[in-house]
This record gives sequence, C-alpha cells and structure tokens, in this order.
Amino acid sequence: PQTALSDDNKLGQGGFGVVYKGTLPDGRRIAIKRLTTQSQKGKQEFLNEVKLVSSVQHRNLVKLYGCCTEESERLLVYELLENNSLSRVLFQGNLCLSWEQRYNVILGVARGLAYLHEDSQVKIIHRDIKAGNVLLDEKFEAKIADFGLARLYSDERSINTQIAGTLGYMAPEYALHGHLTDKADVFSFGILSLEIVSGRRSTDLNQPIERQYLLEWAWKSHERNEQLDLVDAGLNTVPPSFDKEQAIRVICVGLLCTQATPSQRPSMSRVVTMICGEAKLGKVSRPAMVELVDGVLKADTLNSSYSSQELHSSQCISSAR
Repeated sequence: PQTALSDDNKLGQGGFGVVYKGTLPDGRRIAIKRLTTQSQKGKQEFLNEVKLVSSVQHRNLVKLYGCCTEESERLLVYELLENNSLSRVLFQGNLCLSWEQRYNVILGVARGLAYLHEDSQVKIIHRDIKAGNVLLDEKFEAKIADFGLARLYSDERSINTQIAGTLGYMAPEYALHGHLTDKADVFSFGILSLEIVSGRRSTDLNQPIERQYLLEWAWKSHERNEQLDLVDAGLNTVPPSFDKEQAIRVICVGLLCTQATPSQRPSMSRVVTMICGEAKLGKVSRPAMVELVDGVLKADTLNSSYSSQELHSSQCISSAR
C-alpha cells in the first residue's frame, strides 16, 4: 500500500531505489524496495533481481517474498533484517561488533558466495559485494542482498561485460577490461573481510598516509608480520577479547582473495575451509590495488600486466561510500 511508502517508514536509499519497512497481513515484517523509474536501467534492474533471487535459497541470502508491478511502479518485497546493513553498523553506528560477531559475518558471506558460485542450480556472480549489500538479522547473521547487478555464468569461460559495481571492491581484470568471472566476487570478498576486521572503509583519506588505503596497509602489515595492527582497536574494549589466531587467519585469507592474478585467488568453498582452519593457507603475494586517479582507473600490482583505462559515462560504476 502507498501508506507504507512514506518517509516515516524509509529505511535507506541506494543507487537504484528507496527501501521502506512494512508488515504483511500475517504479521511478517518486510522491507519494500521501490526501484527508480527514471531510466530504463531501473526496469532491467527489477527483472534481473526477481529472476535471480527467486531461483536461489540459502540461509546467508536475503529472502524475496514477492514483487509488484503496476504501470511505472516496481516493488520488491523482502524479509526485513532487523539490524539493517553491515555498512551502517560497521561505519555509521555506535555499536562495536564483537570479534565473534565479525567472524560469523565473514564466514556467513563466504558461505553465501560459495553457494552462489558452486552449489546453486544457476551459477551466479553477484558483482557488487560490499558492506552496504550485506544485511544483518536480529542475531547479526549475515545475508547477501541486492542482486540487481548479478550475472549468470558458465565455469568454462569469462564474461566480457560492461563494468558495473563499486570502486574500492572491484577486481583489476574486471575494472580495467570487463573480464568477469567468479573470482571478481572473491576479490570483493577479500576487501570486505579486511573492512570487517579493521572496522574501517577500504579508503579513508582521514587516516595517516600509510593507512589511507586498507589493502596496501594490510599487505605492509603482513610483510612485517604485524597483521594484528589491522584489527579494530575497539575490540580491545569489547569482552571477550578477540581471537588473535582467527584474526590473523582472516587477514591472510583477505589478502589471498585479492591477489593480482584471478587464478591465484581461492574459490569461495576453499575460502570457507581456510577461515574455519580446515585448510592450509596459501602463499600470499602482493595484492592488486585499483584506484581512480584523475578520471582514470589504474591498477598497482607488483607484476602488473594491467593497463590504465579511462572511465566513460556508459559504465555503471559507483564510488564506495
């Protein structure tokens, strides 16, 4: 009903629409995503999300209850996740997640991606894994959301596609050349896991210069065997104290996921076993670092074969916020 789509019920707003809270007649609390009607992209976004989300079911993926189309109106109805997005909790709230909560969120996102890549009937690349697209339920269990940019894929080949996603989370081969495989999601997961451990965004220009770029700081800390410097200082004040061995393992997995060459990045199923301590960690080399300099995307890697690529208006790329 239109009364539910009021500013009083507004939960948030993203690049493709506004989200409101509501309640179904049976008492279930819902989140209503109202997609923008200003462009054709909104229609494609809607059709894509309905098709993909309705075809997958996993405890770490948000549930789609239904959809509604009437004239230019397009609505998606999801389960309501009480603790909103990970981005809001991690970067904007006054709540400091405990280490156990952070570890479980990282593991939950990893399991959700492993399902999408390897276990679901349709293989899906999400293309926009970031803190804003991870929702948290009342127990702070992670659920991956927002499948508007997701793509089906085949294991046999990469997809050459128009670039879409969020700077700061994008793999270099995809950001620069549009080469898309499941390893692009693996790269994004690596950035996200480092953000969760550190409690800060991947880029923060308010930090000292050596810590402004999280991935670069993580790599240098790893080289010095000082990985624990990366851990959110607030965790020292939240009992119980964090598990140092787990934290170092998660940081190393994050760096493995962001290796320059896609083939060097682990599959998400292997990521799950490494996070759980059931598989040995691979050798970590210098990760790929992609940044935007004067309107040009550049990849800085130790043995980089990537060239710079100028951004065009037709590319759908948003900055990390």
